[in-house]
Amino acid sequence: MHERHDDQRTLPLIRRIRTSGVFRNPPVVAPLTDGSGRFMVLDGANRTTALEEMGFPDALVQVVQPDDPGLNLENWNHVVWELNPIRFLSTIRNLPGIQLKPRRTSQPHELDLMESCDLASIVSCKGRSYCVCSPIDDLETRAKLLNKLVESYRTASRLDRTNARVVNRLREIYPLFSGLVIFPQFKIKDIMHLAGKGLLLPSGITRFTISPRALHLDYPLEELAAEKPLEEKNAALQAWLKDKLERKGVRYYAEATFLFDE
Repeated sequence: MHERHDDQRTLPLIRRIRTSGVFRNPPVVAPLTDGSGRFMVLDGANRTTALEEMGFPDALVQVVQPDDPGLNLENWNHVVWELNPIRFLSTIRNLPGIQLKPRRTSQPHELDLMESCDLASIVSCKGRSYCVCSPIDDLETRAKLLNKLVESYRTASRLDRTNARVVNRLREIYPLFSGLVIFPQFKIKDIMHLAGKGLLLPSGITRFTISPRALHLDYPLEELAAEKPLEEKNAALQAWLKDKLERKGVRYYAEATFLFDE
């Protein structure tokens, strides 16, 4: 995995999986480029953790290559609420190795992890913009500092992922809005490097998009839980997929799609 899983989401996910009796949306993985034969979870850290905690020996995944033209990396931002806004900023300001400075530019989207001094940007509940800085430009150290940043508010507040960068609308939606944390744009090679070193980024700050994406498989849980060799499990999966295709049970949507059945 390249991100920490979210404890708040894992237990409800386990309950849903057990109740449904199927594994619906496979995590997406890519082989690491270090020759170790390991795979990195691009999307689905919570699903992967749920299977591990349920005692499943194997996982059903979609495999993509790091240079796949349909693979793109974007970032999520964090909406923080139900945390005192003063405490929110002061806790970050007191983190060792981190400096919180007023931001002079109104374009936080120009952040780049390696080419800027910025770890992140913060927009307060009053609309003031701040730069979260560190004098250290080492990628691994900055990843650790990002974890400290997110941990400073994760357990003391409620938060959502968002692609929003302005707070006007967020103040209307979220009660007791504390602030918006805007994260930098990573590069896939940086994520692969960190994963190879066993360094995890905070939960919910990277956003991989994959096209085409396999969704709504609803694969039987008993097949994943079966105590048989992995080769037999993969053969059973291929037979199941062949049957799906023959019965025209697979559709491809080339256009952007909204799903209302999650």
